[in-house]
Amino acid sequence: MSKRYQMGIQEESTPIAAGIYDLHEKLLIIMIIIIVMVTYIIYTIIMNKIMMNNINKHNVKIEIIWTIVPSIILIIIAIPSFKLLYAEDEILNPIVTIKAIGQQWYWSYEITDIENKNIIYDSYAIMDSDIKKGHIRLLDVDNGIYMPILTPIRLLTTSIDVIHSFAMPSFGIKIDAIPGRINHAYMYILKEGIYYGQCSELCGQLHYNMPIVIKAVNPKDYIMWLNNV
Repeated sequence: MSKRYQMGIQEESTPIAAGIYDLHEKLLIIMIIIIVMVTYIIYTIIMNKIMMNNINKHNVKIEIIWTIVPSIILIIIAIPSFKLLYAEDEILNPIVTIKAIGQQWYWSYEITDIENKNIIYDSYAIMDSDIKKGHIRLLDVDNGIYMPILTPIRLLTTSIDVIHSFAMPSFGIKIDAIPGRINHAYMYILKEGIYYGQCSELCGQLHYNMPIVIKAVNPKDYIMWLNNV
């Protein structure tokens, strides 16, 4: 869920987003350790040069160490990275299927897996002239998409003109919408709230004007919304 004047990563609201955030924090620690060690080694070499001390140009042990250690670090990083990558592609048994269609320059949503009812509507960004108190400029829309929490959701994306990208940082999702193709992603939202995203593929003059608003509600409220659309 995004907040005003927020700096840094958005609050995670799905298991995948939580995994991405956790991996980011662990990698950050590893990177800091590597930077400190490399900086110290460079400093030591420079100081020895300044003091005109003798430095061996070749040291077999050191060369073995700086070959093996980076390999071990890469393996340590690769294991959780591959686990997270495969978790993103995990196939759930979706209860809700939502199709997002990118167009220049707005999103259309379709919910067609409801018995005897198809829900299709467009979602446009709120223009500057129509902004009211409580709206977030360039992020709020006239019709957001409702999604139930604690429910397996399948998201389908495509486009009818150029390549767009459906990006929702709080969900750990960035999925391309490509003309003539359907991409998919799975979501499991953990908590209620209003979440903001944007098109993350340069798609033309009004690329900036394709925000995404997802309103995560409990299943009961979601059913009420479906009945009232």
